Amino acid sequence: MNPATARSTASCGPADADAAQSLATGAVGITLLHIERAALGHTSWSTVQDWLTGMTGQALIGSDNAALFIGAPALAFALHTAAAGSERYAKTLLTLDKAIHQLVHRRLDQAHARINSGEFARAAEYDLLYGLTGFGAYLLRRDPHGDTLHDVLTYLVRLTEPLPGTDLPGWWVRYDPAGRTSAAFPDGHGNLGLAHGITGPLALLALAKLAGATVEGHTAAILRILDWLDSLRQPGLSGEPWWPQWVTADEHRLGVVLQQGPPRPSWCYGTPGQARAQQLAAIALGDPHRKRSAEHVLLRCITDPAQLDLVTDAGLCHGAAGLLHSVHRVAHDATSPDQFTAHLPALRTLLHARLPAREPGFLDGTTGARLALHAADRSGAPATGWDACLLLA
Repeated sequence: MNPATARSTASCGPADADAAQSLATGAVGITLLHIERAALGHTSWSTVQDWLTGMTGQALIGSDNAALFIGAPALAFALHTAAAGSERYAKTLLTLDKAIHQLVHRRLDQAHARINSGEFARAAEYDLLYGLTGFGAYLLRRDPHGDTLHDVLTYLVRLTEPLPGTDLPGWWVRYDPAGRTSAAFPDGHGNLGLAHGITGPLALLALAKLAGATVEGHTAAILRILDWLDSLRQPGLSGEPWWPQWVTADEHRLGVVLQQGPPRPSWCYGTPGQARAQQLAAIALGDPHRKRSAEHVLLRCITDPAQLDLVTDAGLCHGAAGLLHSVHRVAHDATSPDQFTAHLPALRTLLHARLPAREPGFLDGTTGARLALHAADRSGAPATGWDACLLLA
């Protein structure tokens, strides 16, 4: 596929610019594969340049709707990944960074004003794909000791504090998981996912702490999130522990989850993403017991045929590629890596069985699957830092 074809077939929105500048489904995400392949010597850097030039031929999306997975920040992430510590694209990145810093501070002002007013959050305020956690993931790679990342982390610490006059956590969302008002979620929901829930901020806070980028209240915020996740951890009928994707206000208050069993083992909402984030948090806290506990949950998941049968597609987001890559990242830092590496060939076979993906994009398509397979050839370690946008490393 060439850049022009990608712009015509990728679809993250009605406009061509949306398709070209989408990390999830469009040309930006596909370019990450070409960057990885160039770094491995499998293609030329001129191919990467062709893709990057194709994306910059239109006006960049820089409005308040821009985020890590759409618009100028998405392109900046791809350029920074392609630069790989060199001076490539330095001038363009400086220009983009200026706009991104201004955008982040506008978004932060809106978020703090929302908290000050006592209103509940929207997922897109803080999540990884479209919110401030995503900006933090970029800034942690680009400028880990900069003031703007400091301000994002400070906001996330505040997000973990209960809103005054409520018994709900500060990341509580007033709507249902689809962003609508519904009878099933009369008081909104608490989201446990890595893509759209509080596990994304947990992973960012942990990775930032490991990088030496900390703010006041940093450790307390990590512990508040972990305490909430602990309260919702389920034992499983066969002893396999798991977490729900989200909970209602009643489930939160009673500590009783109505979901009957674990969700599919995915990066975005399932045990793989949950376990990796909690493993990172445990490493950041120096808590070997919690680390082993997170790893145990994932090990039970990947040895449970019933859970693996729920994996029906190849993608990174909720398919076999995300499962394989998450397990690789957990294995790298595990107390007993061999427990995980023994199962990697079967997970790779599962990914091949789910191919081809239904579209070419990064999160749900062939691009993500191929990136996971390239990483698997290197024991799960990408040649570039493409998986930083997933907060897996």
